[in-house]
This record gives sequence, C-alpha cells and structure tokens, in this order.
Amino acid sequence: SKMTNFLSAIEAKINDKLNPEKLQLIDNSYLHKKHKSFDPKKLHLKIIIKSITLKKMKKIEALKMIFSILDDEMKNKIHALEIEIQ
Repeated sequence: SKMTNFLSAIEAKINDKLNPEKLQLIDNSYLHKKHKSFDPKKLHLKIIIKSITLKKMKKIEALKMIFSILDDEMKNKIHALEIEIQ
C-alpha cells in the first residue's frame, strides 16, 4: 500500500542518516479517526528509536535532528509525530 511504502521510505531515511541500533515505526492514525481535524491522508506516527548517537545528545537536540530529517514529511504527510528515544 501507499502507506507501507511511505513508512519504508521514512525508515530508510532515518537509517541512512542516523544508523540507529533499532528502529520501530508505529502508525497510530486509527486512534484519531474521531478527531474533528482527522485527515486520512495524514499520519499519526510514533517512532521508537534506539540510538547511542541520539542518547549522547540533549533530548531537544535529538528530537530536532529527527524532525529535520523528516522535514518534508512533516509538512505534507505527518500530522503528529511522537518520538521515544531509548
């Protein structure tokens, strides 16, 4: 599906830039179907990332880095992004 391809693309992008020990993407969009602002074309995404690189950084810097990697996607396709750094 389009969404699967999109998630794979995000995964590839993060892996390419950060090379994390572990990366998991969870599509939580279905949790938000009842919201007034729900847009089926936009994604509620949770990223669980295990990364020594990110762990060494201040949390705000680590988050900024992920947001900058996904800058285009945030503008167009991702409505909400939750990030858990391990």
